[in-house]
Amino acid sequence: MKSKFRSFLIVLVLVVFTAALVACSSPAAPTDAPVVDEPVAEEPVAEEPVAEEPVAEEPVVEEPMEVMDFVTWYQYDENNEDPASDERVGNAYLKKTIPEFNADFAGKWNWVNVPKAWDKMTQELVAAVIAGGDVPDLIELGGQQTITYINNGALMDLSDWAKAQSWYEDLDPGAIITCTGPDGGLYCIPTAERPALTYVWAEHYPDGYPTTPEQFMVEAERLKSEGTYAWTYFGSTAYDGSGTGRMVWSLISSFGGTYDDGQGNMLLNTPENVAAIEFLRETIAKEYQPETVFAGGFVEEDSFKDSSAAAIPTGLFGYRYINPLTAPDGTKYEKGNENDMLDAIADGKVVMRPMFAPEGQTPGCNLDIQGFGIPTGAKNVEAAYDYINWIMSDLDRHVEFVIGPGAGFPSLKSAQSHPDMQTPFYQQAAIAVNASVCTNWAGSLERPAEAAPAIMNAVYKLVKEDPSLDIATELQSVQDEYNANN
Repeated sequence: MKSKFRSFLIVLVLVVFTAALVACSSPAAPTDAPVVDEPVAEEPVAEEPVAEEPVAEEPVVEEPMEVMDFVTWYQYDENNEDPASDERVGNAYLKKTIPEFNADFAGKWNWVNVPKAWDKMTQELVAAVIAGGDVPDLIELGGQQTITYINNGALMDLSDWAKAQSWYEDLDPGAIITCTGPDGGLYCIPTAERPALTYVWAEHYPDGYPTTPEQFMVEAERLKSEGTYAWTYFGSTAYDGSGTGRMVWSLISSFGGTYDDGQGNMLLNTPENVAAIEFLRETIAKEYQPETVFAGGFVEEDSFKDSSAAAIPTGLFGYRYINPLTAPDGTKYEKGNENDMLDAIADGKVVMRPMFAPEGQTPGCNLDIQGFGIPTGAKNVEAAYDYINWIMSDLDRHVEFVIGPGAGFPSLKSAQSHPDMQTPFYQQAAIAVNASVCTNWAGSLERPAEAAPAIMNAVYKLVKEDPSLDIATELQSVQDEYNANN
């Protein structure tokens, strides 16, 4: 027992002693809070970006632009390939250029032409505008038709758009005036100027075409003795008084006469007008022209074609319809197209001269233009703008148009020196035009469609139906009747 108890005591002492040693060798711990190991701050480790699989984007599918029809009214028909057609030049031009325009504006415009009769187009468009019907995007027109369109609200004012175009400053001022309305707006874009002049068989007038009425009467009597008419011309009342702006206006304006007072009123009863009609009455009484001048239907041209008439006052572009030709010396030009006259001019058989005028007066003539108008209510005005710029911004294309359907001198001044303008035809035409003062016959008259037949009917009555009538009295009557409706 004693030995076991003694062993227990010895072990207990050793345990206490060991614990004391451990306590003495360890630092004293704070008595107010337990010891907490502070975490060691570690540098953040940059994470490798996770490569994302690319998301395939849906392709953007653009809707194709809708091709819009660009509709025009021309007096020409690209589907008419008849070489004998009076309008073959314009027909062929459209046949060539419609595909070219469509190619240049592929995916945007498709040019569709609707042929219209030249003497019906104005009435059709005005009727369509008034009725709110379908109208073209662009219409071919002549200068004297413009006022009729304007009076009926059938054309857009193009002033602001035109003045912003690069070619505007190059336009001949006279052509701009012809397209300008009473309100100062620009209602058409002139493409070609069409002055009137006289085509002359040079052999019939070996000393040159007369420059005064007195010289004409002498030469006319000589030719009559040789079995030849001094001239032939459009003297009928056909086509709603179309003759008003033809030879009759060239003669009256050359005598210093007029149809208007510049303020919109008709002015017929003037000494100059009376003198011109007295002169015309005398030439008719002496049979210096064929009877066909009063027939209508342009049959008066036949006398120039066979050279039985020595001269024909007509529009610059009239040569296209005067064929085939036989010169006074028997030379034949028988292609049956416009080249007949061009060849005769190149050969010196035909020359082009101004109307004769009394001493102290400058020869006059009618000035018409060919141009483009955009009708009120057109669906694709932007197409019309593109087309006009297509013609006017390229001199080669502009001249091609002028020589084709334009049938005149270029309205762009810079185009007049183009190589294609340096031909015998244009050189001869320049002789006549440069010696004349050409103005549009309608002047300030705001109802030319009414004035034309009234004037031509009066002239026809005075020189053909009843030459015994007093000229001044008849002119005053027509003048008063027109002005009563102003």
